[in-house]
Amino acid sequence: MKLYMLSREQFLPMTIEDAWDFFSSPKNLPKITPEYLSFKITSTLGLDKMYPGQIITYIVKPVLGIPLRWATEISQVREHEFFIDEQRFGPYAFWHHQHWFEQVDGGVLMKDVVHYGLPLGFLGRIAEWLFVGRQLKSIFDYRITAVDKLIAEGAFAKP
Repeated sequence: MKLYMLSREQFLPMTIEDAWDFFSSPKNLPKITPEYLSFKITSTLGLDKMYPGQIITYIVKPVLGIPLRWATEISQVREHEFFIDEQRFGPYAFWHHQHWFEQVDGGVLMKDVVHYGLPLGFLGRIAEWLFVGRQLKSIFDYRITAVDKLIAEGAFAKP
């Protein structure tokens, strides 16, 4: 199986506490996911704050509106620094997503690093080249735009 890597960085003009509060809550994930994926969290427990060992289940429709079930485990959490989610079952043969947060002058530098592999050997490599890689890049680019919009709308401001 071939492994692929995708990374993105975004500057967030806020405190690390505010950034962490938003991104460490699974219930906020639909707010930064493109609508065309019809992303729906099917888990019912513990969505306010993640914790190591937490299993989060989803239904997502990445291709032709075909629903796929996906389960990830929050395998590691170090508050205000990073968390890692790993696929337990779903569309990938391998999925390891690191979320990093670093306090910098004027805010937070947030980094996503995803390592992923596809099933089906040669056919999976063709699918990655044809659409999977592009789709993942567009999803993470969308997240940057969605977060910028939420910041502009004051969604991170404390009441």
